[in-house]
Amino acid sequence: MKLTFLGTGTSQGVPVIGMNTPVARSKDKKDKRLRTSVLLSWGGVNVNIDCSPDFRQQMLRHKVQHLEAILFTHEHADHTAGLDDIRPFVLKQGDMPIYGLPRVIEQLRIRFAYIFAKENRYAGAPSVKVTEIEDYTPFLLFGKKVTPISIQHGTLPIIGYRIGNLAYITDAKYINEKELSKFYKVDTLVLNALRKAPHPTHLNLDEALTIIREVCPRQAFLTHMSQTMGFHAKVQKELPSQVFLAYDNLTIKVKE
Repeated sequence: MKLTFLGTGTSQGVPVIGMNTPVARSKDKKDKRLRTSVLLSWGGVNVNIDCSPDFRQQMLRHKVQHLEAILFTHEHADHTAGLDDIRPFVLKQGDMPIYGLPRVIEQLRIRFAYIFAKENRYAGAPSVKVTEIEDYTPFLLFGKKVTPISIQHGTLPIIGYRIGNLAYITDAKYINEKELSKFYKVDTLVLNALRKAPHPTHLNLDEALTIIREVCPRQAFLTHMSQTMGFHAKVQKELPSQVFLAYDNLTIKVKE
């Protein structure tokens, strides 16, 4: 399975509008971060996790010609606001399969009512095929077992995903022992780390490294980073040898 980091920034991206910080002025492309999402590819299938406000730009940048499904972690705008831009795929392929918690799907129905409308549909509206993830129950997706992981984004319950030998978790603040066991010794772990300072609803760097030490993946990649994390090149030198700061357009292979 191949994983491409489409965006690795926090909800405002990096740089942030109107902020003239040292990281904002960096010439290093690894310090420029779109909103967080990834593209997974296996067996001729492409699956997105989340659909950020930068979705159109991300699809064009990577010349994505087809997309078979979208898995949503939660309903926040930086993970859902690009949904309208699935239209070209829908025109080519038909209804886009989307997966998420019932609460998340309900929020999408409100925000994108024209997509879900049954009558008097706008002719140009995309269409979706909904699968609600109930009670974090595992399911099959194009031959891969998908195990939802229950995590806390502050007080908000959201989903991480284990797909094969990959665990993808973003926007976590707390993960209990039962859920950690779902990805113990996974080959590849992707985990959020907002910044070095503590935050009420996201893991900071030290908290993310603690989880990595506990679950012992072969390799770990940090994502959903703000510009206050610091310069990519500098922070990377401070990390353990098997832990990497992800960056936009990075592509990795996950061992089966």
